[in-house]
Amino acid sequence: MDKAESWLYKTLHYRFDDADLLKQALTHRSATGRNNERLEFLGDAVLDLVISDAVYRARPDASEGDLSRLRASLVKEKTLAVLAADLGVGEYLVLGSGEKKTGGHRRESILADALESIVGAIFLDSGIEAAREMIERVFAQRLDELPAAGELRDPKTRLQEWLQARSLGLPEYELVNVTGKAHQQKFEVSCSVGQASDVTHGTSTTRRKAEQKAAAAMLEILLEDQA
Repeated sequence: MDKAESWLYKTLHYRFDDADLLKQALTHRSATGRNNERLEFLGDAVLDLVISDAVYRARPDASEGDLSRLRASLVKEKTLAVLAADLGVGEYLVLGSGEKKTGGHRRESILADALESIVGAIFLDSGIEAAREMIERVFAQRLDELPAAGELRDPKTRLQEWLQARSLGLPEYELVNVTGKAHQQKFEVSCSVGQASDVTHGTSTTRRKAEQKAAAAMLEILLEDQA
């Protein structure tokens, strides 16, 4: 058993029948030889299926939209990268010289792709139940601590829903200022609600993101006033 196989067995309690699948799963396209792009494609589909099933069973009363948001929060690149880093995947990646020099073993996209590739490799090696067992082990804490579906809605949606539930008017967003050169612009947006005296502001690299920040700030004020 080589170093990578030993690591996988210790962390995930899985031993490959075909060790070449693990090697391929850890090989980035920047390196020579067979890379993990095809395994990533397969692993992405397996991961979606297993996580969909897990959140479906965990939240029997959730709507389709809420289930989609819960799944998306678990399988998004940032989450996968954090899980891969926690498992130590980066230490065993096979990278080309360019990626090695630029810290590819820490790059979110590379880590996330590698984790999906490992899922795909286990699926090919032992089937769906082995892949399910591995995924549920890796995601165990996050599945146990699923947030309320409402917490996954973006701030603008949450603010609008909060106001509508109280028969209040919709929030108004106004572009206050745009600074910076064309490729480095910053947008400042204000958010106001009906007759409320508070006006919140958000600044970001896009108008939409600025509106989300302003909405989040307004929602925080409204919730504090209600408490």
